Amino acid sequence: MSPHSDKPRGAHADKRTLRRTFLAVRNTLPVGDVRKTELALAERAFEVEELVRARTVAAYVSLGGEPGTAPLLDALRARGTRVLLPVLLDDNDLDWGVYEGPSSLVEVQHPGRIALLEPGGERLGPDAVLAADVVLLPGLAVDARGMRLGRGGGSYDRVLARLESAGAHPALVVLLYDDEVIAHVPAEPHDKAVHAVVTPSGARRFL
Repeated sequence: MSPHSDKPRGAHADKRTLRRTFLAVRNTLPVGDVRKTELALAERAFEVEELVRARTVAAYVSLGGEPGTAPLLDALRARGTRVLLPVLLDDNDLDWGVYEGPSSLVEVQHPGRIALLEPGGERLGPDAVLAADVVLLPGLAVDARGMRLGRGGGSYDRVLARLESAGAHPALVVLLYDDEVIAHVPAEPHDKAVHAVVTPSGARRFL
């Protein structure tokens, strides 16, 4: 994997290049490797002290070659943690619902997108994330400063802006594969550093 561009062309363009690189690698991962990774992540995640203490965690349901979240969601719920999962809105913002186990998820086909697994119960509203002690963020890479490379849809930029506007300060944690922790992620003014990354080999703090 070669995540570095030859010459900076602006953060936005460099992010597109990096996204293509990391997505291409994820698309080749065997299903068995993804399954092994998700079990390791469910153990390593509790090396982050805030996750151990959290009463409410805003998480997400992984898809395809993403580092798997299913065992972690169930481990959190088994500990008595309230787990919130996102519901994608038409404007790319996120509503939230409570995770009540695998059977509570429904497959939703959003126009022009892949089908997503979302909580099938009550919608709590976009501001429900403000109650979270920890927010688990999807991503493609993170660097030594804690700068996260997202997928580019903008949904989590809205979540982070909402948290900042409300003065909420949950721990921000990104779940990745080991080789997605890299030297540098191009950053734009609105980008926020995460507090920690969890990979199959362990957790690392930044803030």
